[in-house]
Amino acid sequence: MRKNIVAGNWKMNKNLQEGIALAKELNEVLTADKPNCDVIICTPFIHLASVTPIVDSSIIGVGAENCADKVSGAYTGEVSAEMVASTGAQYVILGHSERRAYYHETVEILAEKVKLALANNLKPIFCIGEVLEEREANKQNEVVEAQLASVFSLSAEDFGKVILAYEPVWAIGTGKTATPEQAQEIHAHIRSLVAAKYGQEVADNTSILYGGSCKPSNAKELFANPDVDGGLIGGAALKAADFKGIIDAFK
Repeated sequence: MRKNIVAGNWKMNKNLQEGIALAKELNEVLTADKPNCDVIICTPFIHLASVTPIVDSSIIGVGAENCADKVSGAYTGEVSAEMVASTGAQYVILGHSERRAYYHETVEILAEKVKLALANNLKPIFCIGEVLEEREANKQNEVVEAQLASVFSLSAEDFGKVILAYEPVWAIGTGKTATPEQAQEIHAHIRSLVAAKYGQEVADNTSILYGGSCKPSNAKELFANPDVDGGLIGGAALKAADFKGIIDAFK
């Protein structure tokens, strides 16, 4: 059976001391009141080696927000999948809309990143989703299909290690949220694309997270959809109480 997952994406927030404090607080809160889903926190690179030892890995998984598309070498400022894995992290967010928009990451670049992540035993949280103009032109289905090309070159076995995250880019940080009906409709479409490529069993076992202004007040309604398996959480992941409020939607 596929897993329900709530993953936090801290983005470029929290200095090292603040990040350690948040991780400790989350660990205490979730140890005292065990979650009914998998919980992952994806932190800036500089936090990883400090955060992984202080959280209980049976309760909180740790991931990076990105990795390089090269194995190693003269790529100043880049961080490889191997480096991420060496910190004890188990996950990596790839293809986030901000990486696509600001850093011009292409389908081909992301395919390389996914392969390197998997080669280093990292589970990719692979993001797909449309911008407002594409949604208004009713092109969201074509957009996610084109973006899935980065992972659809994988074997069925490797694809089975990938978590998908649908991000309506028009709903990130805008306060707009896809309605539960809109979320279900596109999640079901994504699952049908996986089924067409890998078969129904693989599709049924693929977790598809919703990532677009999910908060404690709307999480339960979003997660109640049959094809929404949790959330990739931005702003609300930066406060332990808010993040736990979303996690509790699965109780």
